[in-house]
Amino acid sequence: MTGQHKGPDLNRLIIVANRVPNPRERGATAGGLAVALREAIAHRQALWFGWSGQTAEATAAAPAETRQGRLTYATLDLGEEDYRRYYRGFANATLWPTLHYRLGLAQFSREDYIGYRKVNAAFAAALAPLLRPSDLVWAHDFHLFPLGSELRRQGCRQRLGFFLHVPFPPYGLFSALPRSGELITDLAAYDVIGVQTEDDAANLRAALIAENQPEAATRVAAYPIGINAEGFTALAERAILGQETARFRQSLVGRALVIGVDRLDYTKGLPQRFCGYGQLLARFRQHLSRVTYLQVAPVSRGDVAEYRSLRKELDEWVGRINGQQAEPDWVPLRYMTRAVSRPTLAGFMRLARVGLVTPLRDGMNLVAKEYVAAQDPEDPGALVLSRFAGAAPQLPGALLVNPLDPDEIAEALDQALTMPREERLARWRPMAEEGRASGARAWCLSFIAALEGGG
Repeated sequence: MTGQHKGPDLNRLIIVANRVPNPRERGATAGGLAVALREAIAHRQALWFGWSGQTAEATAAAPAETRQGRLTYATLDLGEEDYRRYYRGFANATLWPTLHYRLGLAQFSREDYIGYRKVNAAFAAALAPLLRPSDLVWAHDFHLFPLGSELRRQGCRQRLGFFLHVPFPPYGLFSALPRSGELITDLAAYDVIGVQTEDDAANLRAALIAENQPEAATRVAAYPIGINAEGFTALAERAILGQETARFRQSLVGRALVIGVDRLDYTKGLPQRFCGYGQLLARFRQHLSRVTYLQVAPVSRGDVAEYRSLRKELDEWVGRINGQQAEPDWVPLRYMTRAVSRPTLAGFMRLARVGLVTPLRDGMNLVAKEYVAAQDPEDPGALVLSRFAGAAPQLPGALLVNPLDPDEIAEALDQALTMPREERLARWRPMAEEGRASGARAWCLSFIAALEGGG
């Protein structure tokens, strides 16, 4: 069924994501998806639908709605059991590690899988009555693989698009996940299926073909997500003059800054990165007392055992490096597990001589693009980047490393810290141009054009 709403609006955009941002959330604190999608909703009527982030005794049947100008937020509270099965269970304990090539960490439970499908069905049942015939529905990420097929079961005939923000592994790996064939078949309900890179597209096409969905495979394409590069540059330019950045600069006492910004997650390669920095100090002694590494890693999923274990491991690395290498007036590694505002991070990135971004596997990694955008065009820093980040093909001026090789990280850090200005400029300029040309707006427009049938 479809809703009975009437009005002049055509092609209203319906964004469906696991988590709907708080309507009061500003750009300085909003998550990466929220920041990127604001480009999609800036000039049209839109509805943003998904989980409120709150739990209750039972999952709500109808959403609560809040309107802000052209944008309506529609959110559902999840029941405690549904949250545990759908979100903590199948989405995060099963799909997240599998999609990031970490099958050994994946935990499969039939009950979690049933709960995952139940919540997707509940989302579809609550969303269907809100839809108008001309709406474009754009579902986001692995939480919502089955949503399209559930909407079709509700009788929805709108154009449906799906975008996967994380990697999609080779079929041989993904097929080891129980019930993986059902999830692949679910994707055939979508009219447009987007992924981050050509490698991900090839993997997903092969999976669809293997599961007897060859026509759906033709609807898969890569739409690399970008950032608002001009906006982030302006943010960095303002922040570098601010009090917080000035205080931080003063604390460095002229030392070169290496910066890393990541959510605390086992896919980000943080233990290997810390080890690589330790190797830099052990092997390239000229950098002792001349470099400071700041790692910002806000805690996420702190109630999950693997994440608690990771945090303990990182605490040990910090203690080991600082205990072995620190001097009375120098702490080589500064480590923060609380969130830092976007303006503050932009200022710190502009200050940094090196951006260190070494995930073990990442769909794209917008931090790498933000580091490039934040740089002073007269004296830019150097980017050390994992070859397994989706952003790597778009950032040819980066020093690419295998994040599993700490010595390679150390050598790249040494190269970055000693790189002459002329080489830094030559590497940075094409990356900055690419960032401006393939930003968040271009990503949104290209996907929506395909969803409208024009791409």
